[in-house]
Amino acid sequence: MRILVTGGAGMVGSHCAEYFARRGNKVIVLDNLMRSKLFGYDKESVEYNWKYLANIENVIRIKGDVRDDKDLDKAIGDGVDVCIHTAGQPGVPLSMRIPKEDFSINAYGTLNVLEHLRQKSDNSVVIYTSTNKTYGENVDRYELIEDKTRYRFKNVRGVPEALPIDKTGHTPYGCSKYVGDLYAQEYAHLYGMKTGVFRMSCIYATRQFGFESQGWVSHFVISTLLNRPITVFGDGKQVRDLLYVTDLVKAFDLFIQKGKSDVFNIGGGPENTISLFELLEYLEKEIGKKSKIIYEDWRPSDQKVYISDITKVCKMLGWKPQISSSVGINKLIEWTRKNIKMFK
Repeated sequence: MRILVTGGAGMVGSHCAEYFARRGNKVIVLDNLMRSKLFGYDKESVEYNWKYLANIENVIRIKGDVRDDKDLDKAIGDGVDVCIHTAGQPGVPLSMRIPKEDFSINAYGTLNVLEHLRQKSDNSVVIYTSTNKTYGENVDRYELIEDKTRYRFKNVRGVPEALPIDKTGHTPYGCSKYVGDLYAQEYAHLYGMKTGVFRMSCIYATRQFGFESQGWVSHFVISTLLNRPITVFGDGKQVRDLLYVTDLVKAFDLFIQKGKSDVFNIGGGPENTISLFELLEYLEKEIGKKSKIIYEDWRPSDQKVYISDITKVCKMLGWKPQISSSVGINKLIEWTRKNIKMFK
């Protein structure tokens, strides 16, 4: 197959590119390498993955932007069998500071990818990496119980795809990703393209460059190893389900093979949940360092608990997470420790 991965130097994108290239597929990676600039980071980040992919057979790298017609034309060429659209502006707080840029990247960028595929390669399978933030504050409809180290849902195990999305706060990031989410669904409905929308919870892995405003698991690991203080927004009892990226990529592969156009909530599910407090305690035990914690006010539309109901994706694709959160976090710790010079 010929596979286009937009945002292919990012953590999710680079793992997708590696997975499919090592299975003999021709993979075109399109990335503008803007991550460090967007987050005001004075060091390289996704450039590491860009260089890493250069050494993998069957990977073609194109530096370009999904908003640029010429860049997309070059990447698609005479057509692709699959497009995994991971390119995006991923920061919630950043979206509040630059809402127009956030919309341009996430909403218009997604529409531009879909339309170029429709015009040049309408038989392509399209995977759109959406987010749990599309549900916004509607997640807060579920009653919570407060325990010592976490909040938990009282009456549900996880958030289903049927939870309403409108009439609630989202932040610009949630809105822009939701626009792309809807367009991906519409291109399946109106034009007959095969599109899979994956509303992701917390995805993490090696080769992740976490910042305070995005990639919190990686950010906590980096900060703990470097003895940096960690800011916790809220009380630290927020809970997310964690999914190691290779499990996510396998779900994409199954969708390509046998899936039908649909929307899936995907994450580690109820068996792989952790709170901010619990991750900090785990890192203290595994790394042997206790981080200094600074508490700040809650962030807008921050869901106290988000756990994916993965019943649908498991049933329809025959998929389930394989890597437990403890195993995955230890992999991330080991990789970050080996590459700690990049983060100093």
